[in-house]
Amino acid sequence: MIGSMLYATDLGVYAPYVMQHALAMARTFKADLYVIHVVEPIGLFAESVLQSYLDEHALSEWQTQGLDTVMASIEQRVLDSFREELDDDAQDLKLIRSVRVIQGDPAQVILDQAQKLSVDLLIVGSHSQGTGASTPLGRTAARVLQLSQVPVYLVPLLQRRRSDDV
Repeated sequence: MIGSMLYATDLGVYAPYVMQHALAMARTFKADLYVIHVVEPIGLFAESVLQSYLDEHALSEWQTQGLDTVMASIEQRVLDSFREELDDDAQDLKLIRSVRVIQGDPAQVILDQAQKLSVDLLIVGSHSQGTGASTPLGRTAARVLQLSQVPVYLVPLLQRRRSDDV
């Protein structure tokens, strides 16, 4: 029985398509839907650029307050995209228990959250931002499929499905 699901979104081009699958599954099973978006930590190059323009205090302040602001902004963006896509459909919005934005390695954070929330199903897209038909799975999707302890519902890249239909 599926009582709860975790939808991992990359906020990419195909995110609304994957979201529709997540909502359809939640409706079908009358399941709680948790949404997560993972932000990778800034790289060494970006951090060194910031260090060259900000003094130690300003950099420290940006790392704490600035990052929190950015994460909250992304969370709001995810919620807004759900509302826009659903045209304020209250029934579907009620299925969404929480939207979280967490910094870290995407696959690891998704797997950790699945375990922490004790979900029965993970929902992910096969690619991020349309990497192309030559790669059957994106890096994060492949790692989640390999390491997940719960079933994974994988939504194929829309563009690839269309080209295969021709």
